[in-house]
Amino acid sequence: MLFKKMLRDIKANKTQFISIFLMAFIGVFAFCGVCSEYYGLEQTSDAFYSNTNLADGWIYNTTITDDALSKINNQTTNTERQLVINSVGNFSNNPEIKLHFIEKNQISTFFTVKGEKFNLSDKDGVWIDIRFAEAQNLSVGDNISFEFNGITLKKTIRGIGYSPEYVYEPSSSSIVPNFKEMGFAYMSHEAFPSKIQYNVLLVKFNQSPSDFKSYLDDHVDYLSFTKKDDHVSVAQFIEEMSQHKMIGEVFPIVFILVTFLILLTTMTRIITHQRTQIGVLKALGYKDRTIILHFMSYGFWLVLAGSILGLILGPMILPKLFYPSMSSFYSLPQWNPGFDISFIIVVVAMVLSSLLVSYFAAKNISKENPANTMRPKAPNLSSLGILERSRFWDKLNFNLRWNYRDAKRNNFRALMAIIGVMGCVALLISAFGMNDSLDNLKTWEYDEISHFESKLIIDSGALPSDIDNITKEVNGTKVMEQAIEIKSNGIEKTGMLLSLNKTNLITHTDPNGKPINLSSSDISLSKKIADSLGVKVGDSIKWHIIGSDKWVECKITNIHGEPLSQGIIMSPQKLDELGLNFTPTSIITAKEVNKDYDSIKSITTLTELKNNWDELSGSIMMMVSILIFFAVSLAMVVLYNLGILSFTEIEREIATLKVLGFKTGDLRKLLLTQNLVFTAIGFVLGIPLGLYLMMIVMNASGESIYYIPSLTWGNILLSAIITFSVSIVVNLMFSGKIKNLNMVEALKDVE
Repeated sequence: MLFKKMLRDIKANKTQFISIFLMAFIGVFAFCGVCSEYYGLEQTSDAFYSNTNLADGWIYNTTITDDALSKINNQTTNTERQLVINSVGNFSNNPEIKLHFIEKNQISTFFTVKGEKFNLSDKDGVWIDIRFAEAQNLSVGDNISFEFNGITLKKTIRGIGYSPEYVYEPSSSSIVPNFKEMGFAYMSHEAFPSKIQYNVLLVKFNQSPSDFKSYLDDHVDYLSFTKKDDHVSVAQFIEEMSQHKMIGEVFPIVFILVTFLILLTTMTRIITHQRTQIGVLKALGYKDRTIILHFMSYGFWLVLAGSILGLILGPMILPKLFYPSMSSFYSLPQWNPGFDISFIIVVVAMVLSSLLVSYFAAKNISKENPANTMRPKAPNLSSLGILERSRFWDKLNFNLRWNYRDAKRNNFRALMAIIGVMGCVALLISAFGMNDSLDNLKTWEYDEISHFESKLIIDSGALPSDIDNITKEVNGTKVMEQAIEIKSNGIEKTGMLLSLNKTNLITHTDPNGKPINLSSSDISLSKKIADSLGVKVGDSIKWHIIGSDKWVECKITNIHGEPLSQGIIMSPQKLDELGLNFTPTSIITAKEVNKDYDSIKSITTLTELKNNWDELSGSIMMMVSILIFFAVSLAMVVLYNLGILSFTEIEREIATLKVLGFKTGDLRKLLLTQNLVFTAIGFVLGIPLGLYLMMIVMNASGESIYYIPSLTWGNILLSAIITFSVSIVVNLMFSGKIKNLNMVEALKDVE
């Protein structure tokens, strides 16, 4: 019988119970969906790295000697030498292909998906990058040529696949991979045309990377060492996963908390509305425990159904929204959603919490005897406060005084309304804030810092005279960009060296994005790396160009802000003072260059760089759009439920006011005033909470990107319009309830 009663109650209050179902579904759907995408990336990449035995570290030197190899083997579980050199493919666009000549094929092995598995005995075969093969329409069995150091190698493609070292590989001209212009290839060491001299040593070790590096420093001469977590491909992919994980873990919490809030308000309203029925049940002999379990079952079944549906559909739908954009930047053999036990834990916690919330809503009424339960609940009493005793109180109109006293008597309902609005506003503010910050980052990098139209990437074999002639012809500026390693206070970071003469094509900025002037004697360190190293202006750092064993020590004279490239900025003159050669890697110019030059590998424009950034930030923007949609849905559900609760609690007061002659418009204005006041308080408190959520997510973006968290007044206004519009629309929905209120039933229901 009680089960039938529950079904009738759910049908009679279907809007509120549907909202409970939806909020439970959305909370679990968002959490499991986003985290499934993250865990899928983590589990797929971990399996790929494990299957290919990704190296724990890479040691670079001009030559890996037998003596050095013997010393290193004392500290490792396995080692493998490779010769890694840059070559140019025999295609019309002269793509850059990085060749790996393999000694054993035991560490960071090539993962073949088409053709034969890698064969160390095959002198004539080559195994190439699948993304490059697709871009160039290559197939197994095709012939391909490579040119390097005046040597031409002609090989037959035996296999096509992936490498664990190239999950992410940016092109030389942009942060976005251009697989038509770059790729990699693997060959046996026997395929090298002369005596091979290895320049990279891949290592697997059981000790910590810092202990292993300390041993290297004490016993071996080498150029540089890169641990797995600092490898360009691995680090970039980890940063991407970390940001997605942070979004997946932080934002659904808001939905889940608000679900409990809605459940509590709905159950409180139903129990208050059914006092007479509860009194009758108690008079008929139903025990308090039976009645409490009856009302606990309301939320249990709906939250259970919503949570299970969210658990099923979240991993099925959300990862597929992100994988298309992710797979355009990262190369993995598979893209599958993942699973974690935390998904089940969240569902169980949701269901148990729903039971607890329903218990708190029902336990108080069970303490009353049947006679008292059949009577309406006595209104909450409140004593006169300071405001009500002041002269200012008499100057307030009836609307404000009535709402003040109503909120004072029902302070818990007022608190729930404010918290609910805070959650909605926090989601809107954080979503719009991330959108603003990404837009500002793009504007900062490509409008305020970069003023060139074309960037010409110089070929590694270009003659200095050719570079000078091209620079003069395009009226450009030579730029040197090299990967470097920086260390201070026992901390090491990788970054980028930027060296160029003063030009109006590049405007350096401070950490707040304001223009600064750097002299030819300045050495400026980016804010992001300075904070990581714990250094400031006047402190000394050591650094070297990766691939060179010459370390340089210098003092920092400036701290600059740079969104996308963290490292050091100095002039060619200062570079020369430090004993290093200025070797330009590109030429920037205000002209739009379409001419082909023999010494120029590729040309990219500022417009292309902007488009590349839009593509790179596509997955985050997708997340932002989902958050905005859910935030608006959350606002509607929360405000509607709180409006229903408010109307139920003051139904007798509304009926009394109608009897006294108040018109429907006046009564609607009373409720609207209360809604707007609670919405305003929740909105103001939700802004800092939203900024805090935004900063949590943005701080998880890794060490390569430097954000200035920002939120425009326009988007704050848009958040306000959305929130207050929903509040007003919800209020208008109660006009019919006020107009059709049965005053006799409301005032004499106890009789």
